[in-house]
Amino acid sequence: MNPDLHMAGELKAGGGNLFTIFGEPDVLIHDDGPRLRVELRGVDIFKPSLGEVASSEPDEIACWFIDTDYNEESFFVRQAYFPAADLPYKAIRTTLKAEIDEDARESLKATVSRPFPRPKSGRIAVKVINHLGDEAMKVFGV
Repeated sequence: MNPDLHMAGELKAGGGNLFTIFGEPDVLIHDDGPRLRVELRGVDIFKPSLGEVASSEPDEIACWFIDTDYNEESFFVRQAYFPAADLPYKAIRTTLKAEIDEDARESLKATVSRPFPRPKSGRIAVKVINHLGDEAMKVFGV
């Protein structure tokens, strides 16, 4: 971390951070033979006002996405999860004028992905976004 980012003395008392810097997502890849699963364990966040790195638990993450066949040109969301989100299901239900399956709703809060086949590209990418909109992405060779 560059010393310039330690700016706690420059922030007004009680003021917010000008920005937040992410570390890497903490991810485990489970090899189930011909299929893989990704487990999100958290992410590190650098807090400039404190000058320290704090680890976030999965339930503090707004959403995370997996590109199960990352081509190094663009990130394509193939699986999406919202572990800490209290999604506005009443508003969604009203807008869609439909009921939402409870099991499907709960599956969106997962921290372990659904199984997927090994990618042809040999790479997957995991993107994590916190409640402030900060994001981090990591690419894995598999």
